[in-house]
Amino acid sequence: MDHSTLKRFSVSMEGQLLQKFDRLVSDKGYENRSEAVRDLVRDALIQHSWEKDEQVVAGSILLFYDHHQRNLLDEMTNIQHSMHDNIIATTHFHLDHSNCLELIIVKGKAKEIQQLSNKLTSLRGVQYGKFTVAPIEHI
Repeated sequence: MDHSTLKRFSVSMEGQLLQKFDRLVSDKGYENRSEAVRDLVRDALIQHSWEKDEQVVAGSILLFYDHHQRNLLDEMTNIQHSMHDNIIATTHFHLDHSNCLELIIVKGKAKEIQQLSNKLTSLRGVQYGKFTVAPIEHI
């Protein structure tokens, strides 16, 4: 890495979040926070680069949510039905009385899959969402 191109910036976050981040930095073996932030930014940029892409991809959307959230299940179902051509399979797990985990296996144009993921993960009641993707050669 060419240190002459490095730019400094500051980041503000809650103390508890910073403690958790510092544990992550240590657990992953980073020498410092900057290395970890660079990796996180690179990963976000790679994921974002798919958003407008016409390339066909396969992947998964992982959702962790509280099924008691009003209208959430109806909204999730409506979104999934509106993009049913991109959904290969879904698996739903009941984790406890309130929390569910849903795994949605997807395939299609990267920009469409990204839109589906964004719609689902931004719903009120979805506590965590993760979109993973890999390019494939053919539909």
